[in-house]
Amino acid sequence: MSSTHANAVPDTALGLTSEEIQLLRQGQAALGGGGSNSSRAASRASSQGWLMLDSSSLVALGRYFDRVMGQIEQQVNYLSEQSAMFTTAQYDRAGNLIEVADSEIQRFHDILRQIDELELDFDRIRHIKEIVRGYRQRVESMERDLEHSSSTTSSRHREGHHHSSSSHRHGHSSHKHSSSHKHRH
Repeated sequence: MSSTHANAVPDTALGLTSEEIQLLRQGQAALGGGGSNSSRAASRASSQGWLMLDSSSLVALGRYFDRVMGQIEQQVNYLSEQSAMFTTAQYDRAGNLIEVADSEIQRFHDILRQIDELELDFDRIRHIKEIVRGYRQRVESMERDLEHSSSTTSSRHREGHHHSSSSHRHGHSSHKHSSSHKHRH
């Protein structure tokens, strides 16, 4: 695995359907124009079938899916209004529109189909977003653990250095000093 993919997971290993993988890749590709290095890296990784596991890419991806879900909700609301208007208009003009009823019914069915498709996309994106959120939380937790581990290691390093200096001052052999030196690496 290359260093680029050391912090990535194959998008096919996320438990997504093929449609959801396609939506994830579209989301990552859309972020590629964002200008930041992590956005471009996420876009490149996506084109190779990977989900980057760095917190900034995952946050950006989560925000992107929030925006898409908002747009879908707006479209569903618009189409629902259109459906209600259609129903009201049909009720008001029922006696006069027998000749155009078939085309209007078809239009109504098309609107309902579009609503169904949008709701399905919404559910898919919500599923992807939940997975992205889970990975983001794991990455942030690992970053915190790494920072904590790093600060603990540097504390030990300072203590080891102090111990080594005092050992040397008290006339201990240079063998012990070189042994302490090895632990500092």
